[in-house]
Amino acid sequence: MTIIPIILSGGAGTRLWPVSRQSKPKQFLSFGSEHSLFQETVLRCRSDLFDPQPIIVGSDDHRFLLAEDLLEIGVEADILLEPVARNSCAAIVAGALQALRRSTSARVLVLAADHFIPDANAFVAAVDAASDDIEAGHLVTFGVKPTQPSTAYGYILPGHSLGNACKVDRFVEKPDREHARRYVDDGYLWNSGNFAFRADVLIDEVGRYETETLKAVTKAHEGATNDLDFLRLDADAFGASPSIAFDYAVMERTDKAAVMPVDYAWSDVGSWSAVSTTVEADDNGNAVVGSGVVLDGRNNVIHSEGRLTTVIGAEDMVVVATRDCVLVMPKDRAEDVKPLVARLEKEDWTEATEALKIFRPWGNYERLDFDDGYQVKRIVVKPGGVLSLQKHRYRAEHWIVVQGHPDVEIDGVKRIMEPNQSVYVPLGAVHRLSNRGEEPVVLIEVQTGSYLGEDDIIRLEDRYNRNDRAEVA
Repeated sequence: MTIIPIILSGGAGTRLWPVSRQSKPKQFLSFGSEHSLFQETVLRCRSDLFDPQPIIVGSDDHRFLLAEDLLEIGVEADILLEPVARNSCAAIVAGALQALRRSTSARVLVLAADHFIPDANAFVAAVDAASDDIEAGHLVTFGVKPTQPSTAYGYILPGHSLGNACKVDRFVEKPDREHARRYVDDGYLWNSGNFAFRADVLIDEVGRYETETLKAVTKAHEGATNDLDFLRLDADAFGASPSIAFDYAVMERTDKAAVMPVDYAWSDVGSWSAVSTTVEADDNGNAVVGSGVVLDGRNNVIHSEGRLTTVIGAEDMVVVATRDCVLVMPKDRAEDVKPLVARLEKEDWTEATEALKIFRPWGNYERLDFDDGYQVKRIVVKPGGVLSLQKHRYRAEHWIVVQGHPDVEIDGVKRIMEPNQSVYVPLGAVHRLSNRGEEPVVLIEVQTGSYLGEDDIIRLEDRYNRNDRAEVA
């Protein structure tokens, strides 16, 4: 039996701010690995048990991040784009409908894109062991044997044996510390939020309990349109779906719920304190990612990007440093990052959602300096990348080539530039930058003008079909 992976990648990852932000959430980040969490999830499903072409359900805003991550690991996939967030039930239904389009007898495995499971072999063995229960029509979730009482996860009480899986006797929400201890003693399992089932059974159960969701998502899937390598779900139809989690919508109501007990290491990397479980710690329990040094400290999490971060005498602390933000907190306050980000958004801090480095389908740009009347960026255009043909109303630009040989077009005049050369793009000039070479193009851009917002653009042509979309560059 071949199983089609459905990977859900719609989360914003606010609990890992400031490294994870809306412009690049945690599933596209790596923690002690050469691959992102999303890539690790895809690579976990490369055995013969799985269909080699997974189905990805992700945010429209992150479509090029998804495509780039897949390209880097050489995997082709069906990428379904959610026009708006409608929680996991709608996303899972969309993925299941896509699987049924391939085969009316499709078996699927639903995975969150941002979980950490280091033992891929144990993971595959657990899915394989659940195959008979899946075939029998059960909706199987994977329950992880707890390593400690945790208030960060929901719990599942397994009942009588069905095969290798067990009937679910009870789901419980994230408990307080005392209830968590009791659940561990009573044999409860952590609810991993990953599922496996026959796609037709899933659709039938959603039809029983969430009629409006099934109706809306089916219409959105039937009305989906192809856009480059993506399948866009119809926006109006998908937006009409209720926003509800799959656990609440189906698993806690169906009589087909089953749990497969597993004992491999697992984390949803749902907070900064959880990051310490994904990174090898030193002899004093300090988990360091990036450039960090701890002196006379114990059990700290240090994550530093682009700068040396030093900590003295701290214990059970989290210190996160990026080029524009610093977060310091006790590890036991890690769950408070989400309300912090909500406050930053309410107070209009752009740092709440946007990082200094912004990723685009052609590459990325990073803000280096800015003030009234000017802004400096570092721009990287990947091989084959082409910026849109565009002009600006309020700013002029100066480009200095650091690396590579970009093709530059300004008001119809084309030239190939060399490192150490520069060019001036006057206000209102129609221009384009592209990289037809085999190495990245790196340049420094200096913008000057009365308004330097990223919405100052008139796009005339775009190879990525963004002409009518609210995106820049």
